[in-house]
Amino acid sequence: MIKKIITRGLNRPIARRSFLRGAAAFGVAGAFPAIITRRAYAADAPTVVNSIRSLSNPYHATWNKGGAAFAKAVGAEYVTLVTEGNSEKGIADIKAILAKTGGNCVINVDPNDSPDARPIVEACKAAGAYVVTQWNKPNDLHPWDHDPNYVAHISFSGVPYGKAMAEALIKAMGGKGGIVALGGIESNVPAIERKAGLMQALKDNPGVELLDMQVANWSATEALEKTNAWLTQFGDKIGGIWAANDDMALAAVEALRADGRASKVPVTGIDGIQLAVEAVLKGEMAGTVAWDPFWQGGMGLAIGYNAKTGKFDPAKEPKEHREFYGTGVTITSENAQAFYDSNIKAEPTLDWNDIWGRASGQIQYS
Repeated sequence: MIKKIITRGLNRPIARRSFLRGAAAFGVAGAFPAIITRRAYAADAPTVVNSIRSLSNPYHATWNKGGAAFAKAVGAEYVTLVTEGNSEKGIADIKAILAKTGGNCVINVDPNDSPDARPIVEACKAAGAYVVTQWNKPNDLHPWDHDPNYVAHISFSGVPYGKAMAEALIKAMGGKGGIVALGGIESNVPAIERKAGLMQALKDNPGVELLDMQVANWSATEALEKTNAWLTQFGDKIGGIWAANDDMALAAVEALRADGRASKVPVTGIDGIQLAVEAVLKGEMAGTVAWDPFWQGGMGLAIGYNAKTGKFDPAKEPKEHREFYGTGVTITSENAQAFYDSNIKAEPTLDWNDIWGRASGQIQYS
């Protein structure tokens, strides 16, 4: 098995206009460097592909490990595509791998933004590939409208978990005081839902004031800058920091550490990455939520692979298997050590045949 990671530049310099024009046209091999071996072209051996945001993000790095583990389990070629937050690049890279494999592939994608999902799904269907999307898609884009190629969409309801982290933060603050909040990409579904959960918690706790909320685009760098500015602007008025993901939360912790206030001002995040769980154990964070990106990276491929290889017919599955919520785990000081021991210290082991085991209901749209 050969794993190949496609990053910015696609391993060699290519004129942007030429690359995009070539990647959009199926069968134009010159627009994309050789990234897979001949063995992946066999009709019974589809290439498995994860398209994610960035390997520098610990969440997606763990997602990638799950994908590699699944590929190893089934003996498939594995390719990682990295968007680096660029929607145009993400779509172009997927079209290019479709052309290179002749559509004989399974793609598990976390679209950079919701509108990206539609051209990705349409390209996969046109090529005969099978695709699973996660987190982001337009509400009117459904797998059953693109049978059998659009196998499933997986998400996690951000509202209850965003609210749970806000409640954990408020509890750590003693139920009153001022907070600041770091949001994700403004048009990103998880960011919107998690913010809605935060707002619900604030409505239920009138003793807590939202001093400011800023979009930090899931970026630790942006979150660090914004938190430093808040510490100067608000000073001791900041009693807690809510962040829509762990990368931003950890950046806030770093800013507080430099200010001498780490562990004194509680912080919450979402994603359940190792550094965040360790921060909860140290008392620097009040909580996080684990989605298990290892499962997302591997099981997203497993679902698509089983459909592609004829183990099940997507068109015959109920809608709660086509658009479903996964199961998250809320982590606070009460269960952080147990979670760390069983999910981080130990190597995760998954049954790749249990493809619906964590489905927890059909996604609902407002």
